[in-house]
Amino acid sequence: MAIALTYLEQVPGAPRNAMSLIDRHGNIALTYAKVHTCAFDAVEAALSPGDDFYVCPLETKQGMVKIGAMICYDREFPESARILMLEGAEIILVPNACQLNSNSLMQFRTRAYENVVGLAMTNYAAPQNNGHSIALDGISEDEHGRAHDMLLVEAGESEGVSLATFDLDVLRTYRLCHTGGNAFRRPHRYHLLTALDIQPPFVRVNAQGERYDPSRR
Repeated sequence: MAIALTYLEQVPGAPRNAMSLIDRHGNIALTYAKVHTCAFDAVEAALSPGDDFYVCPLETKQGMVKIGAMICYDREFPESARILMLEGAEIILVPNACQLNSNSLMQFRTRAYENVVGLAMTNYAAPQNNGHSIALDGISEDEHGRAHDMLLVEAGESEGVSLATFDLDVLRTYRLCHTGGNAFRRPHRYHLLTALDIQPPFVRVNAQGERYDPSRR
C-alpha cells in the first residue's frame, strides 16, 4: 500500500502546502508543493508556492505506475495537469479542500479527458467541505469508438472509504491510439501561455490588497 499525505512543509521562509507520496516500502517517492496558492485567501496567501510539477515512478504489486500530483486550486489551471501528462503521468492524485459543485467536478473530468490520464481526487467530507471525492479512468471511448463514462467512483458528502480500480493495461493501450494528450499539439503557437502580463478583466488584488503579480515568489 502507498499513501499520500498532505501537510504544511517547513521550508526557508513561509511553509508550503505540500503532499508526500509514501511507497509500500515506507520511502517518500514524491513530494509536491501547491504551485497555485490561493493569493486571494488571507491564510494561504501567507504560504510559499511550489516551484514545479513532478512525476514519479511508483512500485506496486502489479508493477510500476507513473504518478503525478496537484492540489486543490491547481485544477483551475489546465496547465497543471497538462505538464504532468507531458512528464509522463498515468494517474494524477489531487488532494482537495473546498466546496465542490457540478462545474468544479466537471473540471476534474476535463483534466482526465484532455490529457488521457487517470485521476483520483479526495475532498474533505461535510461539514468542513462537501465530499464528492472521485476517481476517473481517463478512457473516454470504448474499443468501438463509443463514448465511455470515465467515472470509476464518486463518493457522497459523508466520511467513508471509496475504492477505485484502474486498469492500467487498458489505459496504456488506449493512450497509444487516442488523439488527445500530446498527440497533435502545436506548442510553438502557445507563447502567450508563459506571458506574465495580466490584462483586464482579470486584474486582481491579493489578500494584502496589492495588485497580484504572478512573478513574485
